[in-house]
Amino acid sequence: MVVLRKLPGMPGWPAALGLRLPQKFLFLLFLSGLLTLCFGALFLLPDSSRFKRLFLPRRATASASSSSSASSSSASSSSTRDTDLPRSPPAAAEPRHASPAAPRRLREKLRTAARMAGPPARTAPGSRQQVQGGESRARPASAAPPARETRAPFRFDYERFRRSLRHPVRGGRSGEDPETRARRMKIKEMMKFAWDNYKQYALGKNELRPLTKNGHIGNMFGGLRGATVIDALDTLYIMELEEEFQEAKQWVEKSFDLNVNGEASLFEVNIRYIGGLLATYYLTGEEVFKSKALELGEKLLPAFNTPTGIPRGVINLGSGMSWSWGWASAGSSILAEFGTLHLEFLHLSELSGNPVFAEKVRNIRRVLSRVEKPQGLYPNFLSPVTGSWVQHHVSIGGLGDSFYEYLIKSWLMSDKKDSEAKKMYDDALEAIEKHLVKKSAGGLTYIAEWRGGILDHKMGHLACFSGGMIALGAQHSAGDRRQRHMELAAEITSTCHESYTRSDTKLGPEAFRFDAGSEATATRLSERYYILRPEVVESYMYLWRLTHQPKYRHWGWEVVQALEKHCRVEAGFSGIRDVYTTTPTHDNMQQSFFLAETLKYLYLLFCEDDVLSLEDWVFNTEAHPLPINHTDLRAAGQP
Repeated sequence: MVVLRKLPGMPGWPAALGLRLPQKFLFLLFLSGLLTLCFGALFLLPDSSRFKRLFLPRRATASASSSSSASSSSASSSSTRDTDLPRSPPAAAEPRHASPAAPRRLREKLRTAARMAGPPARTAPGSRQQVQGGESRARPASAAPPARETRAPFRFDYERFRRSLRHPVRGGRSGEDPETRARRMKIKEMMKFAWDNYKQYALGKNELRPLTKNGHIGNMFGGLRGATVIDALDTLYIMELEEEFQEAKQWVEKSFDLNVNGEASLFEVNIRYIGGLLATYYLTGEEVFKSKALELGEKLLPAFNTPTGIPRGVINLGSGMSWSWGWASAGSSILAEFGTLHLEFLHLSELSGNPVFAEKVRNIRRVLSRVEKPQGLYPNFLSPVTGSWVQHHVSIGGLGDSFYEYLIKSWLMSDKKDSEAKKMYDDALEAIEKHLVKKSAGGLTYIAEWRGGILDHKMGHLACFSGGMIALGAQHSAGDRRQRHMELAAEITSTCHESYTRSDTKLGPEAFRFDAGSEATATRLSERYYILRPEVVESYMYLWRLTHQPKYRHWGWEVVQALEKHCRVEAGFSGIRDVYTTTPTHDNMQQSFFLAETLKYLYLLFCEDDVLSLEDWVFNTEAHPLPINHTDLRAAGQP
């Protein structure tokens, strides 16, 4: 037994332990190994760790590392556009789907190893940063830039873009009947009511809690604020709520801070924030919206630093670290998340002249084209490391939905030049028709879910967008295929309408089933709620525009009346917990997508077809309108 000798003037402390020479050697070896292990562990701590910052300097921010890779990507690209991205100055002040973070709107149940070095953010000429050997060095503003960087920054020709539109953005307003106008004005009043209460009780927060009259921040947006502001901008503009639009614009100019450090859903930040900012720029030409969209887009680039280039679902907007959702099988990425970036990222490249954004999403296409599709179907979970499917679960609702939507819309947005997207869409829809489309005993057509060959006979509310998608795609098919797809779109939309009419509130549940004698109704308590979702009225809007059958406007007006009766409260609109009771309990949440989508689609349902004409615009999955590329819109004289 070793006993510590407490003797005055004792020699070094190892000797004080009374150890023999071999024991001293082993003890010192153990101690040195322990110290090495502890010090090395510092490098494995997250960048945000306070303990780590006591010992090590903080690494360069993610946006800085992300634009370095953008720079190398640009250099190797065949594109001759200048790749300098405009950056906005710092803001004056500082923050849907169906699974814990599931796609088409991570909306409810919140929605991925050495990391490759990502791209350092590009800044204005004279203040560029070079990253060499992992170290960032600022070049003085007075230093002369190298010859290869002397070209003028890329400039998007906004005036030429506006001239290329075939219809006025807000339409002509000619020849409408008084009843249609009155209904549209009612929906406009609902939007103003929702916005005014958000502004009064929750401005700057992400969403309004109308019962308690306060704001909600949540944890999907990585510290970003004002989700309702960004989501509402284009709706306020289209509805000609000019004063309210200026209020929202002023908040973006003065208070929308992108210098945040938190864990964000790549998908939700893209569809809500980037989609909303891009749409509002295209509608108004205000530079603040473009610069914010480009700056935020750069912050998302490190999520693509994976062996396959398939992005992970969660990213820290400050450090650039990314990872998969904890609930996602085997660290996989989600089809509806990485498959719902294409529209926005192509526009980021279009506006910046930087091809890195477009290259990121085109690489996703390349990975998907290589991987084998079981029965021609796309499962919901893909490994970002191996590029292989992790589970054979296929859904047109949450986790899969907007991937298919973005295929047909990518083709339309390219002015029908993206033939790869069109073929992928056609092949996927053919497999869906063959394996997933079913008809109930009562004659209702629905799209089931597929789990390794076994069908789950249910549809989620999120899947009800598919009626509108299939109708939109059918317009560009020929002969029998066109007629078959229009009939399928109408039948699915009718089934979703039935899920509304069979409830006591005339609002639809989160999911409805076709089993045990039940049709188009929720059979589980956990599926009976309604959170102001837009997918059913989205399909009504598309079917109205493509067929002009009056029933779609009639069904839409029924939804307006139900919202007014059951969801309108003193200080806004709230979701309800049970659609099968006439006295429902409210969930105290006015979702941002209610202003972005539900009210916008209802308003457009009662507008003339030239308001946000489908000849000029496609809607992203948050209903933010993005223009169809009718022409090359680089400013004159640019390469």
